[in-house]
Amino acid sequence: MKKIICSDMTLVQKAKGLSFKEKIEIARHLDNLCVDVIHMPAIENVKTDSLMIRTICAFIKNSTVCVETGAAAESVTVAAAAVQKARRARLMVRLPVSAVQMEYTYHKKAPKMLELAKTLFAAATSACDDVEFFAEDATRADSAFLGDMINAASDAGIKTVTLCDDEGVMLPDEFSAFLANIKTTIPALSSMNIGILCRDTHGMATASAVMAIKAGASEIKCAVGNADIPDLDTFGGIVNYCGDRQGIYSDMNYNELHRIEKQIRWILGATDTAAPAETKAEIAEDTTYSKADSKETIAAAIAKLGYDLAEADVDRVYEEFCHVAEKKSITAKDLDAVVANVALQVPPTYTLESYVINNGNVIGASAQIKLMKNGEPLSGIAMGDGPVDASFRTLEQIIGRHFELDEFRIEAVTEGREALGKALVKLRNNGKLYSGNGLSSDVIGASIRAYVNAVNKIVYEENV
Repeated sequence: MKKIICSDMTLVQKAKGLSFKEKIEIARHLDNLCVDVIHMPAIENVKTDSLMIRTICAFIKNSTVCVETGAAAESVTVAAAAVQKARRARLMVRLPVSAVQMEYTYHKKAPKMLELAKTLFAAATSACDDVEFFAEDATRADSAFLGDMINAASDAGIKTVTLCDDEGVMLPDEFSAFLANIKTTIPALSSMNIGILCRDTHGMATASAVMAIKAGASEIKCAVGNADIPDLDTFGGIVNYCGDRQGIYSDMNYNELHRIEKQIRWILGATDTAAPAETKAEIAEDTTYSKADSKETIAAAIAKLGYDLAEADVDRVYEEFCHVAEKKSITAKDLDAVVANVALQVPPTYTLESYVINNGNVIGASAQIKLMKNGEPLSGIAMGDGPVDASFRTLEQIIGRHFELDEFRIEAVTEGREALGKALVKLRNNGKLYSGNGLSSDVIGASIRAYVNAVNKIVYEENV
C-alpha cells in the first residue's frame, strides 16, 4: 500500500480576513484530523506573522507545519525561526518555473531564476531538514529548465518537489501524461517525493489529482472552503472509499473528516450556517418578551439565538418561559438561560467527581479534573491561559474531543461573600448549538459543570 500525503493549504488560500484566533482554531482542527502537512503563508509582518506561526506550532501535535520562505536568504532565516519549535517543521521555497511567470513575478530570465533558486535552496536546507520546492506553473515550463530547477533542488538535499498546474486547463489524462513524461526525463525525481497542485478552473482538479497518483505522485495539495484546488473532504473521501482498490491510504482521521471540514467551513464563512455573532445581532439588546408573546414568537427568538431545537424542547422552553414571564420581562440573556436549563435534558454520560485548580500571578494556570463515565474514573491535567481555559483544556483531554466554544458567561446569582456563581457554556458541534449551565460556590466549578452539561447533551444526541 502506498501512503498518500495530504497537504492542506487552507490557511494559505483563505488567510485574508481571518482573525488570529480563527487561524489557530483552523490549524487545531486540521491537526485533530491528522492531515500530514499544514501550510502557512509567507511571512509579511515579521512580528505578528511569526508570533502566529509560533503559537500554532505550540498546539500542533500530529501534523508538519510548513512555512513559505519568501524570495530572499534573509526571509528564509525568518521563516526557519518561526517554525523551529514545531514538532515537525518544513520550509517551502515557492518559485515560478514558466517563462511568463518568471518575468511577470520576478522580472528574471531563466539563468537568473536558477541562480536565485540555488541560493534559496542552500539557505533552506541548512536551516531545516525538511524542505519543499514548490514549482509554480510547472505545466507551462520549458522541460529542460524545469529539469535544471529540480536537479538543483535535489543537489541541495531537497526531498519534496511539488509540480503545479496553475492554469488548470489540462484534462486529467493530460496531467497524468505530463507527470509520467517528466519522471522519465528527469531522473532525480525517482528519489524524491512528488507533490502536485491542480487548479480547479474547470472542475477537474480532484480527478487530475487521482490520475497523478496513478502516475507516481504521493503528495496532494488540498484545502477547505472553495479554495480553487481539490477539496479536502472530497479527496479524503476518495482515498478512504477507493484506497483499497487502488493500493493507497492516508493517515487522516476519516471518522472525523466530514465533521471537522464542516467546522472549518463555518469558521471561514463558506456555508450558509450563520455565525453566532450574526444570529445574535438579529435580537436587539433592549428587546424583551412578556407572557403575552406566543409560542411562535419565542420559537423564532430561540432560532435567532442560534439554537436548533426539536419541537418537544421548544414546548418545554415555552412552558418555562411562561412561568418566568409571570414575574418579569424576559431578555435575550434570560431566554438563553431558560434554554440551557430546560432544553435537551439528558441522562449524564459524564459526571464531575473532583477538580483542583492552581493559578497565581507567578505561576501558570493548571487544572486537574476527575470525571466519572459509566462508573469508570477518568482524569486529566492541563495548563491554560487562565483557570477557565486550563479547565476546558483538561476536559477536552479527558473526553478526547475538541468542541468549538461559542459563548461563555458567568454571573453571581446570590449576594455576599458566599455568593453562588452561575455559568453558561455554549458549544457548537456539527454546526448545532448546545448549551449547558452550572451552579457552584465558585465560578470555576460552575464553569466546569456547565461545560460537562453541554458535552453530555452532545454525546447523548449522537448516540440516540
